[in-house]
Amino acid sequence: MYDKFEKILLEIIQNPLERRIILVMTLVAFILSVLMIAPTKLVLAKMLPGKDNDTFNVYITLANGSSIHQTKEVTDCVVNHLKQEHDVLNIETFLGMGSPLDFAGLIKGSAFKNSENVAEIVVNITPKHHRHEPSFLMVQRIRPEIQQECENIYKDTVISFVEPPAGPPTLSDIVLEVYGSDANGIRTVANKVKKIFEHTDGLVDIDTMEDEIYDTFEIIVDSSKVSRSGVDIKQLNNILYLAFKGMEITVKNSEKYNDQIPIFLTLSPKSKAFTRKDLASVKSKLTSLKLMNRRGMMTPVTELVRIIPGKSHPKILSKNLRQMTNVLAMTDMVSQVYPLLDAREMIIDTLSDDYKVETTDMFNLRLTDKRTLLSYDLVWDGEMKVTIDTFIELGGAFIAALILIFLLMVIYYKSFALSGIILLGSFLSIIGVIVGHWIMDVFTRDTFFLTATSLIGFIALIGISSRNSLLLIDFTKQLMQEKGLNQFEAIAYSSATRAKPIFLTAVAIILASTLLAGDAVFGGLGVALIFGTVAAVIASLLVVPVLLSMLDLEDHFHFHERKAVSISKP
Repeated sequence: MYDKFEKILLEIIQNPLERRIILVMTLVAFILSVLMIAPTKLVLAKMLPGKDNDTFNVYITLANGSSIHQTKEVTDCVVNHLKQEHDVLNIETFLGMGSPLDFAGLIKGSAFKNSENVAEIVVNITPKHHRHEPSFLMVQRIRPEIQQECENIYKDTVISFVEPPAGPPTLSDIVLEVYGSDANGIRTVANKVKKIFEHTDGLVDIDTMEDEIYDTFEIIVDSSKVSRSGVDIKQLNNILYLAFKGMEITVKNSEKYNDQIPIFLTLSPKSKAFTRKDLASVKSKLTSLKLMNRRGMMTPVTELVRIIPGKSHPKILSKNLRQMTNVLAMTDMVSQVYPLLDAREMIIDTLSDDYKVETTDMFNLRLTDKRTLLSYDLVWDGEMKVTIDTFIELGGAFIAALILIFLLMVIYYKSFALSGIILLGSFLSIIGVIVGHWIMDVFTRDTFFLTATSLIGFIALIGISSRNSLLLIDFTKQLMQEKGLNQFEAIAYSSATRAKPIFLTAVAIILASTLLAGDAVFGGLGVALIFGTVAAVIASLLVVPVLLSMLDLEDHFHFHERKAVSISKP
């Protein structure tokens, strides 16, 4: 087998046309593999793939001012839909609050929720080894069904699904920070960007981290009317608390507990509910509340107070001493990169009529209002920023590894050409990495992304590929200097001889990497090592010998041909 390979390789490297064909085919394979990433998008890049978890959370947020009963109605709708899922084991609902702090809620701040218009549902599902559908595919399937059915119960209801992240926790997959000096201007820009996100394919669970501005009604006690009516002010305050919130009226002693048990008095939910959210409805509710004065006469509360309509005061967010707000979006089983690029182009096209748009840093933008001349900075953050930073750092590590290998080889061989061949042989393993991800994407149900762990595997392949080329060149040098073989014979014989240890090493790597290929997070590392190793073996035994044959090794190694010298002799 190896003798045949030696003869075939010797014919190839001695024939200029065949050598040119090998190099052209290698170049075409490299170009096609790069085109698989862009612009064809056959292989998609992502920080980390979806992780198959045994639990996920559902966040429910109604419009500000919504009652706990409205929140419960929407929550019951979601729960009833979840109960129909065969793999759901149990459901725990938290009304008016967030669930106990978990990994995802650590950065999202869900444990600090405390208002009647919010709720959180914790869903535990069958362990992943006992079900056929991964959790992220389940969420992708039921998300549009639940949102379509339950978000329409009340206007401005937002239902989002949160899964434990596979990597570092972030506010969301895509976070756009809007900075500025004018609160109303920031709110306007954020709402426009939110609408653009809603029309961007691949983005779901879109929301803004800002309080809604809603109508409020301030009840001010008219002290002069109270004094003339003979009603006690404390009595008036108590009935107002009773009507809208409830109050503690007394306590009860217990034999079981050391502390006294408070008794809380409040009106029934139906009595407290408003038919409409307007001034007339508030006055109607207060008119039904009457107090008895010292003379035994009933006085309506509306005669003792003034109702002043107004607007709520939203919270002001700031970061690094700059006023800002966040626009959040999750990706629906797609990479964050491509929806971000689409949304960025839509922002530039849509907002260019009202704002002067400038690029500040890579993807970041600066909008200058043409009317007020106020500027707003749009800064991308979230898992998207982590993805960009990670790929840049891994790319820098890859380049640094290549440069270091090249310098070491230059010092060792005292030849830039030989060092360049070793470098090129190492780099060609990227063909196998990209093609391997495309093959896995074809045979898997969900998208098989080129992830950060894939790049780690590619960097690890540099050392393996370089070792193969080093063995080949050193053995060729030994054959030429000690055995007197000419350049072509030495290259062919060394390639055939070193093929066996190269194959055995490759098989060991491939078999060991199969254990990683099925993992949700480290699958990219396993696939990169498997297919990258195959490409590295082909490059070491075919491309590198062809490139070596095109150099003048006889001059470089100070070759002197010897006649009738046996290879087997020491």
